[in-house]
Amino acid sequence: SRPPPRPLPPRDRRHLVTVALFPGSFDPFHNGHLEVVERAAKLFDEVVVAAVRNPQKSEPPFSIAERTEMLEESLSHLPRVRIVGVTTLVVNVASEVGATAIVKGLRAVSDFENELQMAQMNRQLSGVETVFIPTSSAHSFIASRLLREVARFGGDVTAFVPESVALRLDKQFGHDGDDPEPGGPAGR
Repeated sequence: SRPPPRPLPPRDRRHLVTVALFPGSFDPFHNGHLEVVERAAKLFDEVVVAAVRNPQKSEPPFSIAERTEMLEESLSHLPRVRIVGVTTLVVNVASEVGATAIVKGLRAVSDFENELQMAQMNRQLSGVETVFIPTSSAHSFIASRLLREVARFGGDVTAFVPESVALRLDKQFGHDGDDPEPGGPAGR
């Protein structure tokens, strides 16, 4: 085991440029994600939002290029945020972008159990710390997989995602203003 990194002397801390990496599959990007990015942008000099391919999840409806475009559209109001699309380990991306921290959003205790294990692994691999930002209760129930299901059956997800994402979901699932299908999640 290696020793923990030495803290910077107090006078040098004010000159430290802090870069946060916020990785996720973002399939689709939703208002809970948006809240975390906006809050992280207040804490860090720069936030790099990385759309990543998660091999543990099924094939996503949107490619990394499409997710990157949705992120750019949804986050254009934040000047110190940049977007990348990647297919490598998060710690590799953190190194490439010069991240001083990885930011993860938490909705519930169940998220924390999984995220804590990943944070510990990432720290062992790279020394990069993870900062957890809990979402507000207004967004704590929003999950990308639920949004995909609702959208797939023609349900209205506009209250849960940025406008450009809602339009892409409608187009992806072929609803472009159609009435919701009866029996889907929105019709139950």
